[in-house]
Amino acid sequence: MDDLMNLEVHYTWLAIGLVLAIAEMAIPGVFLIWMAGAALITGLVAWIVPIGLPLQIVIFALLSIIAVFTGKRVLRDHPVVAADPKMNQRGERVVGETVVVTQAIEGGSGRVRLGDSEWLAKGADAIVGTRLKVVGHDGVVLVVEPIG
Repeated sequence: MDDLMNLEVHYTWLAIGLVLAIAEMAIPGVFLIWMAGAALITGLVAWIVPIGLPLQIVIFALLSIIAVFTGKRVLRDHPVVAADPKMNQRGERVVGETVVVTQAIEGGSGRVRLGDSEWLAKGADAIVGTRLKVVGHDGVVLVVEPIG
């Protein structure tokens, strides 16, 4: 325990920065990373320049405020765009695809083949082998309509 109390303060700032960076990865929100950067810079400044703890806290506070507001402005001006916004929305990904009826759609429901899998489908009545277009989904049920 005495070793922790004798730890140089710049190591504490570096540790705080790493903990905040790890917390940002665990709880993403693009907020803690800026404070982590401020803590790391404060630790580096405290390591290079012999300054007291009160001034280090002021430096950390100022850097945190500047970093958070600058980061907020940068993200507002340059939003992060997903490479594939429908990645985890399988139903949305298949809208516009052509399917083949495998179990006749009677009374508004049946089964269709899409790629190598079969899906429940609802739409206008259709016989087995009919090609239809996916126009939407209702949960895991594809909404289909005749092509054309």
